[in-house]
Amino acid sequence: MPGEEEGKFLYLGMHVRGPVTSVRAGAKRPLEPNDLVFCDPARRHLLRFGDDCQMVFFRIPPCYLGVTEAELNQVLGVPVPGGEGLGALVSDFLSALATEARQHRSTSGDRLARTAVHLLSVLVVELLEADTADGAAHASRGGHETLTRIRAFIEEHLMDPDLSPESIARAHHISVRYLHKLFQNDGTTVSQWVRRRRLESCRIELGRSRRRFTMAAVAHRWGFSSPSHFSRAFRGAYGMSPSEWQSLATSAFAPTATAGARASGDRRALA
Repeated sequence: MPGEEEGKFLYLGMHVRGPVTSVRAGAKRPLEPNDLVFCDPARRHLLRFGDDCQMVFFRIPPCYLGVTEAELNQVLGVPVPGGEGLGALVSDFLSALATEARQHRSTSGDRLARTAVHLLSVLVVELLEADTADGAAHASRGGHETLTRIRAFIEEHLMDPDLSPESIARAHHISVRYLHKLFQNDGTTVSQWVRRRRLESCRIELGRSRRRFTMAAVAHRWGFSSPSHFSRAFRGAYGMSPSEWQSLATSAFAPTATAGARASGDRRALA
C-alpha cells in the first residue's frame, strides 16, 4: 500500500516495454510503447504488469491540474495512445524530460516541469471532453475537426484582448451562430472555453517559483478586463484567490530527489 506522502500525488505512467494492461470498468486494453495512463497508487488494480515490463512514472500534485476529484476519477485508467494526436506530443516531451532528469539536472528543469504540467492539464481536459463527446455523440466528424482547429487558434491568441466569438468566426470563415453551435454541442460556450483556458494559463504562470508576478500584470497579460474580474473568475474556478494559489504553488515546488523502482518502472517527480 502507498505511504501517506505517496497518496498525495497522482501518477502518469508512460509504457516503455513488456506486457502491461489497463483495466477499467471490466474492459482490458494492452498498452503499446509510449502509451500513457493516469493512475492512483491507491488503485493499483487499474494496471496489471507482466514479466520483464517497464514503465516510467511521473508524479504530479493533483491540484496543479485544475480539475476536481470527480473529473480525475473519470480519466484514471484511461489509456492515451502515445503515437498520435496530443498523446504523441505529451509522450515525446515526457520522454525527453525523463532523459534529461537521468543525465543531469539542468537549470531549465523548473520551466520544463511547468511546461509538462501545462501539457498534462490540456491532456486531462481533452480526455474529459472525449468522454463527454462519446456519451452525447452530437458533433459530426467534420464539426469535430473544425472545433479542434478553432481551439488551436484560441490557444495561439489567448493573450489578444480582442479575442471574441466574432473574431474567431471570421478567422475560420464560419458564422458566429455556427461557432456557438459547435461549442454548444460540446457542452460549453465559446466564452466559457476562452475564460477557462485563460484562467489555466494564469494559474500556471502564477505557479512559477522563480519569479513573483502581480495579479494585475497576469490578468492584463491574459486578456482579463480588470484585476477584480480576474480574481472573481479565478476563485469561482479554483476555490481560492490568485494570491492564495500563488503562495501555495510556489511553496510546493521544492526540488525532490528521484529514485528508481523495479517492477513498475522509474518514478520521476514533476514537482
